[in-house]
Amino acid sequence: MSTPPRVPARAAAGRVGDPPAPPARAGTDTRHDIVSGGIGESPLRPDGTLKVTGQFAYGSDLWADDMIWGATLRSPHPYARITAIDVGPALATAGVYAVLTHEDVPGLNRYGLEHADQPVLADEVVRYQGEPVALIAADHPEIARRAAAKIRVDYEVLAPVTDAVAALADAAPDLHPGGNLVRHLKLRKGSVDLTTGDPAADVVVTGSYRVGMQDQAFLGPEAGLAAPDGEGGVDLYVATQWLHVDQRQICAALGLPPEKVRLTLAGVGGAFGGREDLSMHIHACLLALRTGKPVKMVYNREESFFGHVHRHPATMRYEHGATRDGRLVYVKAEIWLDGGAYASSTPAVVGNAGTMGIGPYVVANVRVDAYGVYTNNPPCGAMRGFGSVQTAFAYEAQMDKLAAALGLDPVELRCRNGMELGCEAPTGQIVDSPAPVAELLRTVRDLPFPPKENQGSNGHDLRALPGGVANTTHGEGVRRGVGYAVAYKNVGFSEGYDDYSTARVRLEIVGGEPTATVHTAAAEVGQGLVTIEQQICRTELGLQNVVGFPKDTSVGSGGSTSASRQTYVTGGAVQAACQRIRERIFAMAQRRLGHTIADLRLEDGGVVSASEGRLMSLAALLREGAIEETVQWRHRPTYPVDPETGQGFAHVQYAFAAHRAIVDVDTELGLVRVVSLDCAQDVGKAMNPDAVLGQIHGGSAQGLGLAVMEEIQVQAGRIRNPSFTDYLIPTILDTPPMRVVVLEYPDPNAPYGLRGVGEPPTISSGPAIAAAIRAATGLDLTRIPIRPEHITGTWND
Repeated sequence: MSTPPRVPARAAAGRVGDPPAPPARAGTDTRHDIVSGGIGESPLRPDGTLKVTGQFAYGSDLWADDMIWGATLRSPHPYARITAIDVGPALATAGVYAVLTHEDVPGLNRYGLEHADQPVLADEVVRYQGEPVALIAADHPEIARRAAAKIRVDYEVLAPVTDAVAALADAAPDLHPGGNLVRHLKLRKGSVDLTTGDPAADVVVTGSYRVGMQDQAFLGPEAGLAAPDGEGGVDLYVATQWLHVDQRQICAALGLPPEKVRLTLAGVGGAFGGREDLSMHIHACLLALRTGKPVKMVYNREESFFGHVHRHPATMRYEHGATRDGRLVYVKAEIWLDGGAYASSTPAVVGNAGTMGIGPYVVANVRVDAYGVYTNNPPCGAMRGFGSVQTAFAYEAQMDKLAAALGLDPVELRCRNGMELGCEAPTGQIVDSPAPVAELLRTVRDLPFPPKENQGSNGHDLRALPGGVANTTHGEGVRRGVGYAVAYKNVGFSEGYDDYSTARVRLEIVGGEPTATVHTAAAEVGQGLVTIEQQICRTELGLQNVVGFPKDTSVGSGGSTSASRQTYVTGGAVQAACQRIRERIFAMAQRRLGHTIADLRLEDGGVVSASEGRLMSLAALLREGAIEETVQWRHRPTYPVDPETGQGFAHVQYAFAAHRAIVDVDTELGLVRVVSLDCAQDVGKAMNPDAVLGQIHGGSAQGLGLAVMEEIQVQAGRIRNPSFTDYLIPTILDTPPMRVVVLEYPDPNAPYGLRGVGEPPTISSGPAIAAAIRAATGLDLTRIPIRPEHITGTWND
């Protein structure tokens, strides 16, 4: 194994686990009050101080002796045939160690999360602007970039396919051998012959909707360091979301077995789905193995926009039919998701969009067709909300439109049709845990309203008005609107995927104190998983000292840090490993005592009995050596849906959230200020209350961004705004106060009754803001993000 790269000394410790500070908040589970920092509390994050003081080492901070730098040459064309590549001028550049093309890939020149359809380096055809064509290694990053510019590539430029609906037409050229359709999910429930509408529907509303391409906009760019081990293998230190699937794809491209390709998680500066696919992983390893030197690759911000997948743009058509008293009779939907040049996770995104595409409502008759499509636009894949974000914008707009047609309050209409425990989902799956849709909606509706700013020039703070910071208004033309939305999201992987995680827990005496070390490969991307792992160990083992081992592939897979699954699945694995250790401790204690005791528990570093008190310390029990357990844990199985009807037990868990948005809109200039964005969410069990709030705040802000500002502008397959100057994300000035109400209705099938938290607030926040803008303007806004020209009427798209 190669020597690990160096990071700044103050951040070099790979283990995280200093003794926790006193809990910031008391837990609700009094059984565990003896241990501070257990579940239900909010202990200090082990990486928190390093991050807020600027001492945490991210992937871009990696360094190794004798390190050189890698760079990538990318296609300037969205669609073209490669006719020739001349690397001679680049190789002749002083300081260049290697230049590689597709001919230098020793294994399979294809990779992909679900389908290996994407070249490691383009061979015959480039299918999107920014596709990697060649790699350069040099002793300075600027030399590598200049050498890349010297590579001569001859292209035969082809007409790109850029419209997802048109890509499925017979006249469209096939971008891949199997055609342009990645997946078509058909969902049929009840009366499927709805071509002319259901005769029982008294009121019918229709609508067409579009969602733009959103970027994950993580602050830490793609970065990694590959170090050859001198024996034909390589160690890769990389910021990622899924170590073992990365390893699988890298091994295939390098033609090496897993034991020769070892991955360690570098510091991750945000992810949100954008690091689930490979970026520079294989490229750095290829250059390291070719040159025999450690190779570091770091994308700049512009390259990052070309180097990872984005949220799928969507085109959607909906039709809702209801009775006069507001009961939904049927829903029809057609959903087109633009997957871009390669499949990535498009099949699963289509599965989510289709199976949950009518929202958290009970509807007897459903017909949904969801399509994932290849185009020559940038590749799209996982992003927070994963297919549910796009459809929520459409179905919630439809519910508002239906409420207006019926003369009903939009909250009441949603409550009348909302899911509840025991209802049937559109897939025919019975919802077997609490689904408090109506309670969430009524909770946000009943929260206090913020005061309304004076709409004049009589001395009030202009900064409280839309555009007021720039002195564009003194209140004239400003209108207030209120909007509501509710949404739901599956937790974990679905449709029969073997979703599991592995945890290794070791209990030993360190410095005279019982100490647990927890080791998983589940990526910490900023969400706080390392904290949760420690909290579970403290709770289950009744001790204080817990150390987190660096995340790497020397332990079994932790699965992807996505789908709001890690606290559920990796948390379940850590809990199970701790329970096995606890059983062994109890057995050891009873052997030493010479009799059986039925009511043993671990508490405050010792074995305790309710009937006999404290029996012995863990330090005494562990004198003979450490105890270690490794557990591979799975949630209950899901199953593929029927290919013709979409029926089946597709999802292991649903999570629900509702938002109320209040906006002020300058109807003359089209400027929007979100005044408040309040949320109610059921989390099952607040494992770490402060972290739960952080997830809801952050998810809500990301939904706000999509609603009013965030969009990758793609014209004729080319990205027009690959920078944070032109791709806008919410700042502190854009982010409003957020009241959050957390409900805790346990899921009986989940560890501790918990639900995934991270994604639902991203799904319902944007539609609530869009609804509020419609309420303020009276406009039928059918596209997000909503831009000023949409409001002022100057939009021509």
